[in-house]
Amino acid sequence: MPKTNPYANAARLPEGEHVDARSLVRGSFLELEIGPGRGGFLFGRAAEAPDVGLVGLEVRKKWAAIVDGRLAKQGLGDRARVFADDAKLALPRLGPDGVFRRVFLHFPDPWWKKRHEKRLVMGDKLLAEIARLLEPQGELFIQTDVEDRAAQYATIVSFDARFVPAGDKEGSPVLAESPFQARSPREVRAIADGIPIYRMLFRRA
Repeated sequence: MPKTNPYANAARLPEGEHVDARSLVRGSFLELEIGPGRGGFLFGRAAEAPDVGLVGLEVRKKWAAIVDGRLAKQGLGDRARVFADDAKLALPRLGPDGVFRRVFLHFPDPWWKKRHEKRLVMGDKLLAEIARLLEPQGELFIQTDVEDRAAQYATIVSFDARFVPAGDKEGSPVLAESPFQARSPREVRAIADGIPIYRMLFRRA
């Protein structure tokens, strides 16, 4: 008897060429997390900002299903959802333009060998969609514990005229500390282990 995938029915974005993000969650404004994993940041963010609507896109069906289910059980399902979708494919379908106030990427691309470059999430195409979906002065927050990746992200975003650095010092995207109380599981571990975290903040020009 063939095995059944218990997460095969993980929530997906509605079908169709265009998906209105405002129909997915309720909130005074919307934020997007790309790759929420086990959902630590989403739960924390929902607690610290009760007026925000949160959309998560997680390519792994298991964690998309688990986190989306936990959000619903905690009574957060009307304003926080996780969908089992690849951000590279999902973002072009989302709208309207300028619908999100913030986009978060926490510790993306956990492959730092040269042969894994083709698997990178952050790239020109994804960045173009993020720029389209961010409201004017909307924020793009990125953090990683891989120094080379941080330099790579900083270069990619800094060379895009649609973004301006908004870090601690003028002209730099670098932040010494996170401006958010919420923490992703990877962030919590890195802090506990004393591993440096490279944080960057950009604003939509």
